[in-house]
Amino acid sequence: MTVDHGRLDELIARLKEQGFRLTPQRKAVLKVLANSVHHPSVEQIYRQVKKDFPMTSLATVYKTVTLLKELGEVLELGFADGSNRYDGRKPNPHPHLICVQCHRILDPDVVGWKDLPQALSDSTGFRIFSHRLDFYGICPQCQKRRKPKRRGAGRS
Repeated sequence: MTVDHGRLDELIARLKEQGFRLTPQRKAVLKVLANSVHHPSVEQIYRQVKKDFPMTSLATVYKTVTLLKELGEVLELGFADGSNRYDGRKPNPHPHLICVQCHRILDPDVVGWKDLPQALSDSTGFRIFSHRLDFYGICPQCQKRRKPKRRGAGRS
């Protein structure tokens, strides 16, 4: 994992300015969120933190992620199946590519998408507070793993 010290430092500074304690376990959660490009679930964060801090509880991770979400420092991606994933690198709304097979989530570089909320607001009169722009499909790795169907299979 490459360490994004800039984002980690931002998260630490934000918690300090809000008067929250920075335990080693909480810092470990911040580090995972600041450096993960894979949009981890709380359970995935927990497994990573436990490697260095075996006594860490799942509740500690949940509380830290919830706190960061409330402070606007993490973006929560909720899904219909009840699974939530978190983006601590880019806490503001942005487009996502989501693989329906392996559940990988990517942040594509898309030109012009930032103008979309304002354009929609201007054309409809809606006051937009937040948005999500998710594209679902099958990632290149899963496409390679799919076996092509044989022609004529099952025919007599």
